Amino acid sequence: MDLTALSNIQFVFLMLVVFQLKHLAGDFLLQNGWMVDGKSRRGPGFVFPLTVHVLVHALITLIIILVVNPALWLLALVDFVAHFGMDRIKASPLMLGRFTDTNKQSFWVPFGVDQMVHHLTHYLIIWQLLVHR
Repeated sequence: MDLTALSNIQFVFLMLVVFQLKHLAGDFLLQNGWMVDGKSRRGPGFVFPLTVHVLVHALITLIIILVVNPALWLLALVDFVAHFGMDRIKASPLMLGRFTDTNKQSFWVPFGVDQMVHHLTHYLIIWQLLVHR
């Protein structure tokens, strides 16, 4: 597919779909129990499982960026940093991870904020890809 032949609206719509699929893959299909459990550990034990999870996201983002505009590869680091920070805040038992009862709003609001931050990060990346077409 020739991305340069797309209008700006078509390009943005395509990128929204691509990043939605990337998010599904990274947060749900490719995230295993070791990552989920590990990123909520106390102390430094959370770092490796969370880093692996976030690297999955950053690598998929990097692949997308390399296809669209390789000069913007640093945007994959933006995805890495934003995802790492948000997931740690959401999973840490000292922060939002202490809310574990899925029957309560105190669990679902942080989950929703987490998802929103990830989508806003994608929107920022898409905006940069659009501006630098």
